[in-house]
This record gives sequence, C-alpha cells and structure tokens, in this order.
Amino acid sequence: MASFKSSRAIRWAVPVGAIAVVGAAVGAGPVIAAARGNPSLPPKTAAQLLAAVTQLQKTQSPPSLSGTVVESASLGLPALPGAGSGASPVSLLSGSHTARVWLGDPQHARLALLDTGSETDYIVNGADTWQWDSAKNTATHSRSTRKQDQKPEAKPSGTPLTPQQAADRALAAVGKTTTVSVDPTGRVAGRDAYELVLSPKDNRSLIGQVRLALDGKTYMPLRVQVYARGANSPAAQIGFTSVTFTKPAAANFAFKPPSGAKVVEQKAGAAEKATPDKTKQAAGKPSAGQHTIGSGWTAVEQLSMPQNAQGKDKSGTIATLQKAATPVSGSWGSGRVLRTKLFSALLTDDGRVFVGAVTPDVLTQAAAHK
Repeated sequence: MASFKSSRAIRWAVPVGAIAVVGAAVGAGPVIAAARGNPSLPPKTAAQLLAAVTQLQKTQSPPSLSGTVVESASLGLPALPGAGSGASPVSLLSGSHTARVWLGDPQHARLALLDTGSETDYIVNGADTWQWDSAKNTATHSRSTRKQDQKPEAKPSGTPLTPQQAADRALAAVGKTTTVSVDPTGRVAGRDAYELVLSPKDNRSLIGQVRLALDGKTYMPLRVQVYARGANSPAAQIGFTSVTFTKPAAANFAFKPPSGAKVVEQKAGAAEKATPDKTKQAAGKPSAGQHTIGSGWTAVEQLSMPQNAQGKDKSGTIATLQKAATPVSGSWGSGRVLRTKLFSALLTDDGRVFVGAVTPDVLTQAAAHK
C-alpha cells in the first residue's frame, strides 16, 4: 500500500519518459517528417528528437520541477457513480482534474490532487511517505526500509496519470502501423515545444491521432493529447498548464498532520521484503485469465469478470455501464458491447471481458479467438 502510493506520487511528479523505446521503431518504417514552420525552434526530425531524449536520460537524472498538471476526458460515457471525487480512478474518465506537483529528486516528491472542497496529498520525503485526505481528516504514514539510493519503480501501470505514463504507452505502439510526423509550433505551459504526432494506419483503431508535446529545451513530455478518429479536438489529454524547472524548497516535502487529524501508521517492511515469487503470485491473483490478443493499436485485452462482481459493485459503476451497452451475439456467445470515443468494451454472458481502443467488431472477433 505505502510503496504504491509512493511510486504513484513520483510518477505524477516526474513527466520524464523512457521515450527511447521508439528509437528502434523509427527505423522500422514509419513516415518521418521534418519539423517546419516555427523559427524559434531549430528543425528536427522525429529520429533526432528521440536521440536527444535518449541522450538526456543517459546523462542526467530527471530535473527538479514544480508545476500544475490538468487531466481531462470527454469519452462519451454515461454519468458514472463516484465520478465527482478527484481521488477516485473513475473520476479520471470524465471531466477535468487538477494536480500540483513538486519534485526535488526521486526521494523528494509531492502530489496534491485538488477537488471541490477537498485535497488529497501524496508526499515522499526520504524514507517517509504520507497520504493526506482532507475530506476524511486522515493522514496515513509509512516508513520505507529501502536504501535511499534505490530507485522507485519506473514502469507505469493502470490508468495513465501523467504525461510520462501516457507518452510511454503511445510511443510503445510506434512502428510500421504508425505514421509519425513532427510539428514544432506547439506552445505548452508558456514554453516552446515540439509535437510528435502519431497516427495509427489501421482504421479499426478508434484513435485517430496522439500528439506528444516535448519541451523545446529539455525534451521532457509536457502534454499528451489523444484524438478520436476524425475528431478535431482531443477526447482525452493530460499536461502541464504551468511548470518551472527549479528545485522546490524543502518545506514542500515536510508534512505534519494537522491538530485533531487521525494518523494511521502502516508497516512497509513486510511488503518490501516479499520475495519475487510471492510478489508475482500476489500480483497475479486479480488478473487470472488475463491476456492480450493482437498487438499495437488494435490490441485487445481479455479479462475475467470477478465472481459475484454485481454483488460487490457497491458504487454501481458496472451496472451503469451495462445499462448503456448494446446486446450482441455471435458464434462466440452473447453479451453486451459499449463503445466510447476512444475504446470499446465487450462483456460476455459467460464472464469474459474484452477491452481495446478498437471498433466493436474487433472485440467480437477476439471473443471468437481460440
């Protein structure tokens, strides 16, 4: 629990990406267009930008910074229960959400999720990790037994929460299935930025374009925008609205629970000492039966619906989505399919779930896949 909160806070605060994964793909066949238009930034090809990012990662640690990040989504989903809470994962699927971030170094980071009338903070200050929930007036504390020079996990998982995470996922799909171009005219958070534009070639993908804004001086991801096929405005985006590349004051990472707050102490040592085998087994339980069908932009994730999911659906999210879905059937069986601007989901009556940024027919084909 504590280590998860720590890594989540750091991933929010560090919009520096492992963008080098695109390097090999650039030579595999995508179209590379030279930067043009804006004289304030020197012309660069996509390959040159990726080389610069790779070199930056090899020679430097993520720079210190402070700034404001805004995430917004308009996917065409029905109103979901719990979407009004900024700390809820469901809330990221609709509306707009703001966070303040501070990063001194990998051991000193702070994220403040701002919501209407409440605030949730994640603070990493050396070995100490704090989570502050102003709505519940509760502070959760843990102290890590890791060595201070041990780097936190860098591989993102779950819903993208930062420009870093969203960029990693989009860049991983670059290759022969993607057209890549560079637009240098972007300006994000008051800074000139190159924009890498990734366009899936396969029209079965619901994604028409992903635009990654890289700072013109540091080459850090400043913003990620995802457009539905044929759309003129992004269906989802996350990025800085303001950013300063200077080291924040140490006071930003010092936290003392307010008077009267409930303090919960958690033991981090047991989780950190777990063996790789035990960790793998524990991590595997929720995702039993999960696997990927296909690859790239048209990949489909197959999951297993947890037993008695309806009975455990206290928020009503599953029920709401099922009501908005359309009944379908085929040689694979029967179920309900939901299509949004950027993704589709198929819930079969035999308990399988198929999800992907694809048209519904790709999901039904995956359901029939043996």
